[in-house]
Amino acid sequence: MSPNVLALLPEYILTLAGVLIMLAEPCLKHSSSRKPLGWIAIAGTLLAGGASWFQLGFGTVHAFSGTIQTDPFSIFFHLLIAAIVLVTLLTSLDYFETYATHAGEYFALVLFGAVGMMLMTCSVELLMVFIGLEISSISTYIMAGMRKGQSTASESSIKYFLLGSFATAFFLYGIALAFGATGSTSIVAIAAGLGTTATPLIAFTSLAMILIGLAFKVSAAPFHVWTPDVYQGAPAPVTGLMSTGPKAAAFAVLLRITFSGFPSMQHRWAILIWILAALSMTIGNLGALLQRDVKRMLAYSSIAHAGYLLVAFTAFPVEAISAAAFYTAAYAAMNVGAFAVITQVGGFDETARTIDDYTGLAARRPVLASVLAFFLLSLIGIPFTGGFFGKFYVFSAAIGSGHIWLAVIGLINSGVACFYYLRLLFAMFSRRTPATELTAGASQPRATSVPAVIGLTLAALASLILGILPGNTLWLAQYAGTSTMVEDARQQCIAHPDNCQLQVQMERR
Repeated sequence: MSPNVLALLPEYILTLAGVLIMLAEPCLKHSSSRKPLGWIAIAGTLLAGGASWFQLGFGTVHAFSGTIQTDPFSIFFHLLIAAIVLVTLLTSLDYFETYATHAGEYFALVLFGAVGMMLMTCSVELLMVFIGLEISSISTYIMAGMRKGQSTASESSIKYFLLGSFATAFFLYGIALAFGATGSTSIVAIAAGLGTTATPLIAFTSLAMILIGLAFKVSAAPFHVWTPDVYQGAPAPVTGLMSTGPKAAAFAVLLRITFSGFPSMQHRWAILIWILAALSMTIGNLGALLQRDVKRMLAYSSIAHAGYLLVAFTAFPVEAISAAAFYTAAYAAMNVGAFAVITQVGGFDETARTIDDYTGLAARRPVLASVLAFFLLSLIGIPFTGGFFGKFYVFSAAIGSGHIWLAVIGLINSGVACFYYLRLLFAMFSRRTPATELTAGASQPRATSVPAVIGLTLAALASLILGILPGNTLWLAQYAGTSTMVEDARQQCIAHPDNCQLQVQMERR
């Protein structure tokens, strides 16, 4: 098989499935169900996940003149993104059922967004990263406004687009400065050029600009201002997707750029990451304490979790990459699961928005309440959940590299987070009747479809397995970190044969 085909096989499959949905959608009657289009999207996602697993047996594959590199690192995030998209599609298969004209667009945009996310994770050329970033961003800009006729949806889409475009400008300017300082936009070539550049200040400025652009994508403070409004106005399944998938892809890019592109400047950019992590954890958790809207609360929670994940970047390279990769997987499982429950409870009209609307949910829908409670406990970091082991791994890596105070700040913020998670948890298991039912009368709860049950089960099992049997995922994360550092060191050694000490050290390790 051609390297150009093998390296982007999952992306090809998702693209073909998305195009097939766009071609098939106009052929359906206006009143017909769009569920078959959803099943095409699910089948395409499964095939893409299988193709990613197939790639694992080929080691590192370089394609398209070295701009694409498929390795265990990119494959880890390919599998994670495919899993996120699969759960999102399963739990939202019926979401647009009474609004059939929207469903075909939604299913195709989810797949096209996934193509961009996967392309970001396997690109080792900054311009290719930018292309993947834009493919992912444009899809999510549109999906954020899918609830047509709702003012909050329009506000969400426009605000996300405007601020996202502003962040993209920072990212592009950073690429331009990196080229000016090192003469290349290849991540490996940038790392090699830093040792001979005559303008190290411009090189560091380029990294700072790139960091600003990616910090927006991961909702890191102080670049988080868009997050609460966009999460609140976007459809619940879209919010669950954009809070996990694009964030995972952006963190993968940030890991490559910092540890592979600018490793010699770690003593400088680690300070910036330290500040971003502390601000994100603190602002996110304090902001969540003030929220009564559940989606806004989880938006601030995602800001805090971005801070927890950034803590891993302060560790030594291999430990940092493996810790960040594992925490990204744990966070994705519990957060996409939480928004999947919100999707089932509120429906397209989002009848359950505030904490008061969830009062007594355990009495009305005990299974959904129990599943949401489990995800909330995992977000807190209770033992035997993925959230606990993820935080343990991240904080341990930070302490091992000497950043004890950052780990202390993280632990304190984890304690603060208990208040707003437990507030929602107590409301769900309260015996009181929500005000909406007292005024409008009790309504028949929506039935949860079989695909939604499967999606919720997959998310819950993933969070549970990552908490009690993390071995396989942890091994893959560590393998991804080690193989990435070794391969980048080898590429730098090829470019500069006189400086191969890093490769020797990594291969011995």
